[in-house]
Amino acid sequence: MIERLEHAALSVTDLDRSVAFYRDILGFELIRIIEPRDDALLGTIAGLPGAKARIAHLQLGGNMLELFEYVRPRGAALPPERPQCDIGWIHVGLRSSDVPADCRRLREKAVEFFSD
Repeated sequence: MIERLEHAALSVTDLDRSVAFYRDILGFELIRIIEPRDDALLGTIAGLPGAKARIAHLQLGGNMLELFEYVRPRGAALPPERPQCDIGWIHVGLRSSDVPADCRRLREKAVEFFSD
């Protein structure tokens, strides 16, 4: 029986920059970085023969976020004007004990918000 969400995965363009954001700005703990392997396992799992990726596992509050930077094939970027109503992931919810203080801290670190 399925019991809970184990992790969520996100494809990113720059693993190091993304790890720095989630770890240094949002407070996730970096568990490990997995460098591309020379076997076909990822390509088989993802349905992308020959795929190679750098992968980071981060944790926050007992939940894991998995970041993938595909080295081969490179992924296409989503258009920056993509509205939230388009099909696909639209947000990740994080719990805060002080939302106004966290918003101020994130703005000080140049994090952009869609609204106040």
